[in-house]
Amino acid sequence: PFPHPQPEREGMFHRGSGLNLTSGQYTAPITGYYTFTATLHIVRREQQRKGQPRRGNHLRLLICVQSHCQHNSNLETVSQLESGSDLFTISVTGVLYLQAGQYASVFVDNAAGSPLTVQSGSDFSAILLGV
Repeated sequence: PFPHPQPEREGMFHRGSGLNLTSGQYTAPITGYYTFTATLHIVRREQQRKGQPRRGNHLRLLICVQSHCQHNSNLETVSQLESGSDLFTISVTGVLYLQAGQYASVFVDNAAGSPLTVQSGSDFSAILLGV
């Protein structure tokens, strides 16, 4: 059997050495196509005050290669935030081609006009599909 890193907390599944939990980056061990998924549970901490200029009411969730979030080198989804709710779930899934040693990580573009907190139970995964 292969040695597997032990999960750092209950409910966590972690196999392989590509994921760095400190940096939040997945580094490709070999060149190939990887399927990525990120699902974030987000809480809006403050409602926008009356009279405050409205910046927007949406979030963008991205998975980017080498922290470069240009089109054709990232996965992206946009979600409208409903005004009456404080808890949102946003997900993105897709396939990216990574060279060995390149990394992918999750970014949130907050145009919601209020501070947001990512809740526990959120996840980020990468699986090698093929070379």
